[in-house]
Amino acid sequence: MSNRRQARECALQSLYYADSAALAPEATAAYMAQFKGELAECYPFCEELVHGTTARLAQIDKLVSAYAKNWTITRMSAVDRSILRMATYEMVFSQEKTPIPAIIDEAIELAKKFSTENSSKFINGLLDQLKKERKK
Repeated sequence: MSNRRQARECALQSLYYADSAALAPEATAAYMAQFKGELAECYPFCEELVHGTTARLAQIDKLVSAYAKNWTITRMSAVDRSILRMATYEMVFSQEKTPIPAIIDEAIELAKKFSTENSSKFINGLLDQLKKERKK
């Protein structure tokens, strides 16, 4: 597994934990810190994903909601919601400008590993629509 994929997995776990436990940013940071040794040089990428996603949560949820036909953010599973939020942050707001196909592929792989059988299709379809939001 690549280091960036591992960083995304740890970021997903942190975002999921924060969402399901309604954690404050400080508590989320403390939870995420447990991955520091495991991620080594990719820990800053994990930090960026978590902090960036939580800092822009209202904007991200508005974007996801606009493209999620017949779904509300609260109706989505917590895992799918966390994957979509993180991928949306990376796709639209991150300064790294990771190629969109790579972001979508990583989100699909996370869904296959951590969510339901149909989640990867749902996430793929939504992110495919959302990709037009990326500023060049």
